[in-house]
Amino acid sequence: MRGKAVFYPMGWDDNGLPTERRVQNYYGVRCDPSLPYDASFTPPAQPAKSPISVSRPNFIELCARLTAEDEKVFEHLWKYLGLSVDWSMTYATIGKRAQRVSQLAFLRLLARGHAYQAEAPTLWDIDFKTAVAQAELEDREMPGAFHRIRFALADAGGVRGFSRPFVEIDTTRPELIPACVALVAHPDDERYQPLFGAEVVTPLFGVRVPVRAHALADPEKGSGIAMICTFGDITDVTWWRELALPVRAVIHVDGTLRDVTWGVSGWESTDADRAQRHYGEIVRLPAAKARARVVEQLRASGDLIGDPRPITHAVKFYEKGDRPLEIVTSRQWFIKTIEFRDALIERGHKLKWHPPYMQTRYENWVNGLNGDWCISRQRFFGVPFPVWYPISDLGRVEYDKPMAAAVDHLPVDPSTDVPPDYRPDQRGAPGGFVGDPDVMDTWATSSLSPQIITGWEEDADLLSRTFPLDLRPQAHDIIRTWLFDTVLRTHLEHNSLPWSNAAISGFVLDPDRKKMSKSKGNVVTPLGLLEQHGSDGVRYWAASGRPGADTAFDTNQMRVGRKLAIKVLNASKFALSASEPQGAISAPVDRAMIRSLAALVAEATDAFEGYDYARVLQRAETFFWRFCDDYLELVKGRRYGEQGPEGAGSANGALLAALSVLLRLFAPFLPFVTEEVWSWWREGSVHKASWPTPDELLSGIADHSDKVRAGDERAYQLAIDILFEVRKQRSEAKQPFKVPITRVAVNVPADSVQVMSIVEADLRAALRVQAFDVRIGDGREVLVEGYETVPQT
Repeated sequence: MRGKAVFYPMGWDDNGLPTERRVQNYYGVRCDPSLPYDASFTPPAQPAKSPISVSRPNFIELCARLTAEDEKVFEHLWKYLGLSVDWSMTYATIGKRAQRVSQLAFLRLLARGHAYQAEAPTLWDIDFKTAVAQAELEDREMPGAFHRIRFALADAGGVRGFSRPFVEIDTTRPELIPACVALVAHPDDERYQPLFGAEVVTPLFGVRVPVRAHALADPEKGSGIAMICTFGDITDVTWWRELALPVRAVIHVDGTLRDVTWGVSGWESTDADRAQRHYGEIVRLPAAKARARVVEQLRASGDLIGDPRPITHAVKFYEKGDRPLEIVTSRQWFIKTIEFRDALIERGHKLKWHPPYMQTRYENWVNGLNGDWCISRQRFFGVPFPVWYPISDLGRVEYDKPMAAAVDHLPVDPSTDVPPDYRPDQRGAPGGFVGDPDVMDTWATSSLSPQIITGWEEDADLLSRTFPLDLRPQAHDIIRTWLFDTVLRTHLEHNSLPWSNAAISGFVLDPDRKKMSKSKGNVVTPLGLLEQHGSDGVRYWAASGRPGADTAFDTNQMRVGRKLAIKVLNASKFALSASEPQGAISAPVDRAMIRSLAALVAEATDAFEGYDYARVLQRAETFFWRFCDDYLELVKGRRYGEQGPEGAGSANGALLAALSVLLRLFAPFLPFVTEEVWSWWREGSVHKASWPTPDELLSGIADHSDKVRAGDERAYQLAIDILFEVRKQRSEAKQPFKVPITRVAVNVPADSVQVMSIVEADLRAALRVQAFDVRIGDGREVLVEGYETVPQT
């Protein structure tokens, strides 16, 4: 509507864990990468109680099949809702184009040293059995308990300056005592300064561990001294790395305690048999059950001081997970992030944020990063890493010698494709190769959506015309993922921002002001709402939410929106029902209305340019209802010729000009009703019509002098005031509108008597008043003193 060519593709983010879980449940299958592809496989019509094992290629086919069906449903829904995307330009994050872009960008990062592989502590979901990134975490309040546990000093003679032969620590995870590699206290904590450099012995397992100092230790938490375990939480990882401690990991990828042989290198103990005996009671148990058993062991050994103290505390979860995350050591792919922190903060300064305060959320996230971005996932449906590894003649996979795919062969799938200079029968054999088994985090591909849609490395002309993009619209909860990751990837690849503006929306909250989510069971499917309230009604509710602010789910607002759409239809029918004659807009009331609408157009344009769409809707709606309630009533008689052709021409000219502008103002919010009305009297689509301008309206008025403008506004306001007062008194007297009024006495200021004569004819017709008794009253207040009704026969 502003005369620009809009580039607005539709993207489907259809890879990742949610898709896998849906496919597993929908078809009753599970992926087993060891199975061969079965070209004849057909999923059962109804999923069985026990899932059927299928090969990875078969599983990926099912994922592609179901996502294609889901995309059709969503496309129907979005069209029903009236999204103005270009449906001729769609892409999917698992499509061939997206895979090629994702793999190519990864290989470029790898060549520049910005992507790397490392075996390191990794956030791990024990149900999905995959690594997750920091950005995918959420805190959930969970019940727990503090356990005060005694660690004996290793030196029987004690430590000078420390009076007791033991140290007491508090922990919520006593099952990680076998993973303890040190105790830590704040360097300024005088209680424990004598212990720094000394050793203590872990209870039950008899491991000598050092006492170290670190500024992250909290003297006010628990006893002020803590276990460092490998690994209980993110802070453990920081302590382990910065204090150069060994790894003694006990948590397996399935969340159970793994097998350990005490007494061997790395697992030394002052009493290996005792340690093995205690550990044998918890091996292969889930962490929660192991915790309960260790508490019993500590109580029996006398190392548990008092009873566990119940607490409620924040526990890290994968945002889509059901059980707390663990931290396990695994080989993963990373993109360097921390070293670009300052540059990414600067990118945030240059980005235009709507609303501006969302920039703070971005900066807080960037400043709070504690590690590089882990982009590998141990799943099946996703973009594969375009990498193979050679196998030595002794059968060892040489992970430090990755073999990258050729760029002109992308996209590739290393699980089925073969690297250059190898044969298929060498897969998994000594002297042969293996493909990288992992797939990329879905955000690793979504973060390249600007490159995917603008033809990067494929369509130079399109890229030159569209990149960087103008706008990223999204919700505030994924600033830390989609927005940040996209800024990072574009910074690394193009040394620029991916777009100029970021428009941030809020959540939809349930009536209790809680975020809607499937896991909470408080979501509402949209199709029924669209059928009940109409697309325009639902859009009205959605557009009423301020940028960045959370919006309550409110069907009453949808009803209001539907009512507004119906009123647009009815008011338009009136405006178009007797639109002749048409003439110059000469009547003061008409000119005042047009000027008021011109001011609204200017305000709405400024608000849209500032991304304050809710303000545009609110102001346009307020004007429209006053237009219907006041202006239409005032001009009804005149537009039907009661004051002659000139008065009718002015009213019709003003009505049609206002209708044209109001339809275009409402078009972004109420696209269906405005398109319908536009089709009654205009060619083409309202959505391709020019956005209204104040000059378009004011050009129909001949005299723009300040004196005339002021007089018009006084006349219009006086008419509205009297209209309101008479309606009010009629209502209070319970007199139907059809009952005519013989006389209305009106007090007006002395300088308004002449103005009253200008609007009196319109008021008589609008209010069914036979005569006005105009008097000069005190002050400037308009006061209706009374009226007499015509006797009814």
